[in-house]
Amino acid sequence: MPTTATVLGQHERRVLHAVGCGLRDDEIAADLAIPEDAVAGHLAGILAKLGLRDRAAAIVHAFDCGLVVPGSGPRTGEAGRAPATAAARATAGGPARGAGPAPVYGPGPGPVPTVRISLLGPLQVRQDGRSLNLGHLRQQAVLAALALGAGRTVSRRELLDGIWGTEPPHANVVPVYVYRLRKALRTGGGPAPVIEHDRCGYRLAPGTFDVDVAHLERLLADVARADRAGEATEVVRLCTRALDLFRGEPLAGLPGPLAEAERLRLTERRIAVVQRKSQWQLRLGRHFEAIAELFALAAAQPLNETVAVMLMRALCRGGRRTEALAVFAHTRRRLAEDLGVRPSRTLRGTYEEILCGDHLPAAGLPVAGRW
Repeated sequence: MPTTATVLGQHERRVLHAVGCGLRDDEIAADLAIPEDAVAGHLAGILAKLGLRDRAAAIVHAFDCGLVVPGSGPRTGEAGRAPATAAARATAGGPARGAGPAPVYGPGPGPVPTVRISLLGPLQVRQDGRSLNLGHLRQQAVLAALALGAGRTVSRRELLDGIWGTEPPHANVVPVYVYRLRKALRTGGGPAPVIEHDRCGYRLAPGTFDVDVAHLERLLADVARADRAGEATEVVRLCTRALDLFRGEPLAGLPGPLAEAERLRLTERRIAVVQRKSQWQLRLGRHFEAIAELFALAAAQPLNETVAVMLMRALCRGGRRTEALAVFAHTRRRLAEDLGVRPSRTLRGTYEEILCGDHLPAAGLPVAGRW
C-alpha cells in the first residue's frame, strides 16, 4: 500500500489526520477553514491514492501509519502542522487557542466528576446527571468490557475476542473505538482520560467511574454475612437494595460472547437474590410479598424451571395450592411449545409433592448457591 508521506499532499494529510481523530466533515471544515465540499473532495482523493475502501478504512490507516496515536491523541506534527480542535490539542498535550495554559492530566484541586456506568439493564452512562451518547453498539460493548474488568487492564485481544468472537475485524478498530469513547467520556469537559492505555491494553482510570455491578457484588457480600448470622430482616433489606439495581435484562442488546456470558451470569445472580429474599420472607411470614416478587420474576423468566419451583413452593406455603398447580401446568405448556421438552425431574417432583399434599416448609425452597 502507498505510504501517506509520499503520496498525499499537505491538505490531504491534514484531512486524513482529522478523519482519524473521528471528526465529521463539518468539523474538519471548521478546523481547517475550508468549505465542507472541499473536505469531501480531499477524502475522495485520499481513498483513491491509498487504495482504501471507505472512511472506516481511512481511520484505521491513520492509526496504522502513526498519524494518530492510540491512547495519546493526534500527532499534530506529523499531520503537516494541521490546526486541531480543542479536544485534539488537549489530548496531544498542547493548549487550545484562547484556552489559556495547557491542562494537566489527573485530578484537579476539586473532586473528579464520577462517570456512572450501569450494566444491569441496557448500557447507560451518566455524568453529572446527564446521559452520554456512546455511539453504536460495538463501541458501547468496548466500554462495557472495560467496566466489567473493574479497573483491570483488558488487552486488545480480549476485547476483540469478547466483542467480535470468531470473526474479529482489523485489530486497529479497538483504538479507534477507544479514542471515540475517551472523547465522549472526557470528565467534566476537562482533559483527564477515563480510559487509560499502556502496552498491555486498556482500563478505566481508578476513581473516575462507578459501576452498578460492583455495587451489586458488595451488597451480595453483605447479604451472605447477614444470612450466616440469621438476620432475616437485614437479608431481606439488602436483597431489596440489590434487586433495585436491575433495570431489565443486563447488557441488553450488546453484541459479542462476553456480553452474552455476562447476561447469563448476572441473570442467574438476580434469580439467586430473589430466591434468598423469598426464603427469608417466608420464614418471617411475609408470604404475600414473596409471592408477588416471584410472580414478577416468573413472568420475566417463563421458561426458567428453578423460578417456577420457587413460585410453586411459595404459593403452597401461602395456602394457595391450586395456583401452585396452575403454575406447573403453565410452565409445562410453555416448555413443550417453545422448547419441545418435558419438565425437569425437580419441577415434576415439586408438582407431585403439592398434588399429594406433602408439607413444603420454607426451608424446602431451593437453596441459593454462593454469590
